Amino acid sequence: MLGHDVYVHCFGLITDGKVHDARAARQMGFVAGTIVGDDRSYNDYRLFAKRTNAQMFFVTRMKDNAQFEVLAERAPSQSRRILKDRTIRLTGMRAQKTRAHLLRHIEARREDTGEVLVFPINHHGLDASTIAAIYKDRWQIELFFKALKPNLKIRTCVGTSANAVTTQTWTALIAMPLLGYLQRSSRFDWSLANLVALLRMNLLTHRNLMAWLDEPFTTPPYQLDHPPSLLAFA
Repeated sequence: MLGHDVYVHCFGLITDGKVHDARAARQMGFVAGTIVGDDRSYNDYRLFAKRTNAQMFFVTRMKDNAQFEVLAERAPSQSRRILKDRTIRLTGMRAQKTRAHLLRHIEARREDTGEVLVFPINHHGLDASTIAAIYKDRWQIELFFKALKPNLKIRTCVGTSANAVTTQTWTALIAMPLLGYLQRSSRFDWSLANLVALLRMNLLTHRNLMAWLDEPFTTPPYQLDHPPSLLAFA
């Protein structure tokens, strides 16, 4: 889970591949009023009901086979990307716990591909274009994993046991916010890949880290408490 302020993860849960995403999401706790942007894999009616009862809000993608009834048509948004904005109630056998809650059903068109996206949400006050923008920001979690896997060597495991894989993954997750802090603290325009590569090259270099971040291509200071009187070369 990424926080929206700086897109740094604030919660993580490591499971094996047999655990469904929605089951893991039920272990995440949020304060009332939080808006959570989820992928379609977190589309779970019991999770919808739990978050609504806890006064939390969600923005996610609707499944293609979702059953619902339209209760009202809402005033259209000023944005041309918003096609429909309706009030609905989920129906069907799996929606028994959510029938007491009315949802919004928003259809929006992507600007780049023209694909129509459908969002079921439980927030009735935000503008439909704001809802679409919230879901668009959810892509930051995909960019996070795209940066994590190659830069922190998650694609290749140092061991095959559950403990080895978990330890390597947690180590990478701990390193990511530290790297993000260094990247934002520097006056130099670092990319994450360059920062990781040059940090590896300077692990045994004794110098001020924050000064190096601002001027990474300067010669490191040569400091010895007792300078040698003779240099020998072999």
